[in-house]
Amino acid sequence: MTEHRTGPLAGLKVVELAGLGPAPFAAMFLADQGADVVRVERAGAGFTMPIDPRLDTLQRGKRMIGADLKDPDGLATVLALVEKADVLIEGYRPGVTERLGLGPEDCWARNPKLVYGRMTGWGQDGPLAQRAGHDPTYQALVGSLHAIGRAGGPPQLPLSLVGDFGGGAMYLVSGILAALWEAQRSGRGQVVDAAIVDGVAHLMANPYSMLAGGAWQDARGTNLIDSGAPFVDVYETSDGRHVAVAALEPPFYAQLLAGLGLDTAGELPGQWDRRRWPELRERIAAAFATRPRDEWAAVFRDTDACVAPILSMTEAPADAHLTARGTFLYRDGHPEPAPAPRFSRTPAGVPAAPPVPGRDDPSEILRTWGILDAVAPTP
Repeated sequence: MTEHRTGPLAGLKVVELAGLGPAPFAAMFLADQGADVVRVERAGAGFTMPIDPRLDTLQRGKRMIGADLKDPDGLATVLALVEKADVLIEGYRPGVTERLGLGPEDCWARNPKLVYGRMTGWGQDGPLAQRAGHDPTYQALVGSLHAIGRAGGPPQLPLSLVGDFGGGAMYLVSGILAALWEAQRSGRGQVVDAAIVDGVAHLMANPYSMLAGGAWQDARGTNLIDSGAPFVDVYETSDGRHVAVAALEPPFYAQLLAGLGLDTAGELPGQWDRRRWPELRERIAAAFATRPRDEWAAVFRDTDACVAPILSMTEAPADAHLTARGTFLYRDGHPEPAPAPRFSRTPAGVPAAPPVPGRDDPSEILRTWGILDAVAPTP
């Protein structure tokens, strides 16, 4: 299968050694922006996501080729791809690709300018480098998980957005793009060691700076933006749904109170009177409990009170603002997030559907990459 690729990364060639989670997401991001990503499925790769591969959004825009990396022919095919590639992405434990004959030095012997992206949880070195882990364990170590949750309650898991995809995949993408920029000048590739613990720690720069400056308590649910303040929180409405409130600035807070019909001149506690925050929270909660979620959404829609209905994953794609922007696209009747961010001159097109076994002709993939003498494995 060949297709015309659009986007700012059109012409970039990426080899992705198949894995789970953040590495495929990083490769998907590059494919969304026009890169030609060939995903190499290993024989006997083990655990896979329990969904129809046609619905696996993380694989969209890619082409797939199967290869047994322990077989000389399979290894030769991948190395032939490496010779033509700009980027390789792998998400194995440290040392695995070296043992397979696909480590950085093996690849640079074929292609000195290759950017070698490595995605792990703990990093390529350190006492935990060879340990298994998942998003919560990485967050647990750097302080972010401790900071998320209600006062007096346990830490709460924020999906895998903070670790795997925020602190992991997007830091791998950023590192790859930075290394590509440098390689244009030096003519040499380098390893991008993207560790989730490093990325999440970096994302915590603002809380750590506020902690150092005395503006943050090292206790969850007690700070300005972690549900400690009653004007930055979520509230239940009369229909059992919820709204999100983030009325930090005094003008926005005034519009919040006006929309709720709360008295600002009488006995209502002041916005910054921390001693009376529990009382203020009760008053706000009681007001929101008088009407259903969508009525409150209508009340605040044309204000700067920073109030929004909390939509479910089935509701969000139909939201008027997201629909107007095309934030979601539909494939076979199912919504999926559209490519982001957006570019004015080189917009990304609609990504191709995720590959399924047997869809892509391995020989055609090799031919389009200018590889004529490698053995084409069966996907």
